[in-house]
Amino acid sequence: MTSLSGKTDIDWTAFATALAPVEVITEPVLIKKRSRDFFWYSPILNRELKRCFGDLVARPKSPEEMAHVLAVAYAHDAPIVMRGGGTGNYGQSVPMDGGLIIDTTAMDAVIEVGDGFVRAEAGTLMADINTSLQASGQEMAMFPSTQDIATVGGFVAGGSAGIGSIANGALRDPGNIVSLTAMSVEAQPQIRTFDGPEALQIHHAWGLNGVILDVTLRTVPRRDWVGCIVTFDTYEAAYRAGLAVAQAPDIARKLLTTVDARICTYFPKLKGHIRPEKHLLVSMIPIEDRAAFRALIEGHGGHVDLMLTDTERQAAGLPHVYDFSYNHTTLQVLKADRSATYQQVGCPIPPDPDAIAALRPKLGDDAWMHHEFARVGGEIVTFDLPVIWFSTPERLAEINATYTANGFPVYDAHTWNVEGGGLKADYVHLAWKKRMDPKGLLNAAKSRFWADVAHMTPDEIEALGQTGE
Repeated sequence: MTSLSGKTDIDWTAFATALAPVEVITEPVLIKKRSRDFFWYSPILNRELKRCFGDLVARPKSPEEMAHVLAVAYAHDAPIVMRGGGTGNYGQSVPMDGGLIIDTTAMDAVIEVGDGFVRAEAGTLMADINTSLQASGQEMAMFPSTQDIATVGGFVAGGSAGIGSIANGALRDPGNIVSLTAMSVEAQPQIRTFDGPEALQIHHAWGLNGVILDVTLRTVPRRDWVGCIVTFDTYEAAYRAGLAVAQAPDIARKLLTTVDARICTYFPKLKGHIRPEKHLLVSMIPIEDRAAFRALIEGHGGHVDLMLTDTERQAAGLPHVYDFSYNHTTLQVLKADRSATYQQVGCPIPPDPDAIAALRPKLGDDAWMHHEFARVGGEIVTFDLPVIWFSTPERLAEINATYTANGFPVYDAHTWNVEGGGLKADYVHLAWKKRMDPKGLLNAAKSRFWADVAHMTPDEIEALGQTGE
């Protein structure tokens, strides 16, 4: 078996034999399929990553099998990329150096459900975890809009917020990641538990800093949620009402999203159910807060188009409201037109409807706003995931510059290095990579800085990061 990627000189037939009894995938078509994630959201990443493939896929079913796979990879100096559901948007699970893809989806057990927490293996689907919590009267504190195909290990390794973040914060907020267990890549792989703040060394590191085996996440009491879609005549009014809902003392909320009316034309399943050519506020609220929610919305000049329990929604044949939030919003547009893309943009804190209104005409007709409300560090924040009609990299840079010049920081969604997104902007996380992956086999191509520090000790790397050099 020759190298499919053309980037390794490993005897992959012998490698596959050495992995026995672990399941392997050798068919080139299937390997290529598992070499993709949702990087095609970005035309820039699509151009740079679409020809990157792995050479072999392994599917371990237990920590013991995972240890065997990692030991074989270590012995062969094989590049490794970890993969869950493949829902990432930045090429996190794309093997740029070729090599071994480890598919974690066979490690999918919910290990323990306790009071305020759930522990599950890395390959467990987020939707399955939510289902497993029902009997205990609990639910996930947050989950991605892609929960039906996203794994918990992938969410922790590559995600940052989701449905529930307006109530419970970002993943990195204290208490949301209770702990995680990770395995090192060595001749004899070791298991280490990262509790509380230590888990942030592995969180959002794209699988560079250790192989996640299982994760313990915070859970919250289960509530009867109602999906609401509300329309407004102006985007500013929708955003202002969203902020009012976020601040309302008598309304709980699990989701708050505002969507430009132009994006709504790409929501065919809502046609006939919402007022056309209007801006949306999408929300999930407890059933007991419906009256207060309706009164607030109408007080802000809005119209409640849909307010449905899950049973009512299913009877009406409508998708869940979170299909119109986070990057599912972008996906709805991309289903119809692949020339669209998106960006990730921070907003002034505290949220400022006047600043949003002032920025809109400056962006031009090729950037359509879409905001998510969340809590980060206890504060209400918003971030913009605009639909952008891509023409050239230069025009995208102009849009980015417009945001930045007006006080809206851009966290670039069109880069394939982990330090480009704003959460791993220094060397410190690479000290943990050196401890957990001394040869630098785990997804090293995705780090902007790893080549500069690979020869150093972990303590030297950490000291370098702390000096800001």
